[in-house]
Amino acid sequence: MSWLAEKNLVLGVTGGVAAYKAADLARQLVKAGARVSVVLSEAGARFVSAATFQALSGNPVWTDLWDDRMSNSMAHIDLSRGADAILIAPATADVMAKLAQGLAPDLLTTLCLARDCPLLVAPAMNRQMWEHPATLRNAAQLKADGVVILGPDHGEQACGEIGLGRMLEPEALLELLETYFAPKVLAGTRIVMTAGPTFEAIDPVRGITNSSSGKMGYALARACAQAGAQVNLVSGPVALASPLGVDRVSVQSALEMRAAVLERVAGADVFIGVAAVADYRPATQAEHKIKKSGEALALTLVPNPDILAEVAALPDGPFCVGFAAESQNLDEYAARKRAAKGLPMIVGNLVQDGLGGDENQVVIYDDLGRHPLPRGPKDRVASQIVSHLARLMNALTSPVTPCTTST
Repeated sequence: MSWLAEKNLVLGVTGGVAAYKAADLARQLVKAGARVSVVLSEAGARFVSAATFQALSGNPVWTDLWDDRMSNSMAHIDLSRGADAILIAPATADVMAKLAQGLAPDLLTTLCLARDCPLLVAPAMNRQMWEHPATLRNAAQLKADGVVILGPDHGEQACGEIGLGRMLEPEALLELLETYFAPKVLAGTRIVMTAGPTFEAIDPVRGITNSSSGKMGYALARACAQAGAQVNLVSGPVALASPLGVDRVSVQSALEMRAAVLERVAGADVFIGVAAVADYRPATQAEHKIKKSGEALALTLVPNPDILAEVAALPDGPFCVGFAAESQNLDEYAARKRAAKGLPMIVGNLVQDGLGGDENQVVIYDDLGRHPLPRGPKDRVASQIVSHLARLMNALTSPVTPCTTST
């Protein structure tokens, strides 16, 4: 599921070196299902041609205020009327100044002045240009006018300097747009969750772990953040970037994960235990690497704490959601786990259907029964889980209307 599917977006491209990133952004927007119309400024066309954007978007590119391809020759009016949003990326200091002052010397700025849809801008400029009082003043005015400013980012710039001013990468802009359009069904909710495997050290170089990639947990963290929640993610070792807007703390072992969760769970509305926490850990950890020998090696294992059960048992604790990954008898084992830990909701899946992969097939269990979800990419499955969670949360907080009788 992409919240950009079927959205009509106008992508404004102005004259900055980062215009090359706009070409990739246009491609990714189309891949996400959006319909993209590109408005290219005269300066922007000096960096990337209209032909490139037409090939990537599949639509005509607009450059001229006097373009008569619209039936009424009013592209500056008609382009925004069917648009869900206008995004200017890159947005130079020059175009931000014009927008802040209401100037409209070309098609893009005239279109923004005549719009009746949201406007988002992704600044891109030299660090000193961004830090100039005039630019900061213009940015503040745009925010006051309801314009959404995405970025800028910190890093190395085309001029060789380092600082704030880089345009956000296309992937980051895509995720921010997804977040912008996602229904905020969890607005005002604080969520603590776990994801990934744990690693239980045997010695400094060896340990016990599992094949969890963390992809389902990270997809769910992203979906919760997009739904408006404040998300604290306690993550085991994974090779994944933190979702935008998610506060992540990295841990290794189950004991570290437990400590991090208990430190953050007070006052949380929801706890979601997605992590594949190792059930056992070595009773002792060798200080130095255990040398190989021809003899059998015996390890004494002790149980790890059950983080989910401990949180679920807290007085006035959060609404708890568990995950059950099984290799067989999913309905029986998931239902048993939900009952044993007193969970209002558990998400179950067979390990052969999703562990470590990019897709998953899950079943949600709650007090109303069994709710299977169709197999799909983990991002889509995560959005469906969030929708179900929001409905359950809403049912808990909705006031009960007293019964009345008439005579």
